[in-house]
Amino acid sequence: MTVEQRLERIESLLVALMQREQAKDWYGINEFARLVGRSPFTCREWCRLGRIEASKKASGRGAHTAWVISHGELLRFQREGLRKPFRNS
Repeated sequence: MTVEQRLERIESLLVALMQREQAKDWYGINEFARLVGRSPFTCREWCRLGRIEASKKASGRGAHTAWVISHGELLRFQREGLRKPFRNS
């Protein structure tokens, strides 16, 4: 295999990888947890405590709702980390 052929193969694999990991508008808990390297339980707790800005959306499982996190919040978390915890007065 020539160097050019190897480079073409590497470029095609990179394109396939980038297409698979394209940014989404919203991430479910499992996706967010995988991207940030934490457990889904931990990420749900962060949402519940307001440490991550998230919304509840219908999950397709009847009356149950699921947390969703925006791409902007994912980027903010990657830059800055968790939000300050709420204080009860």
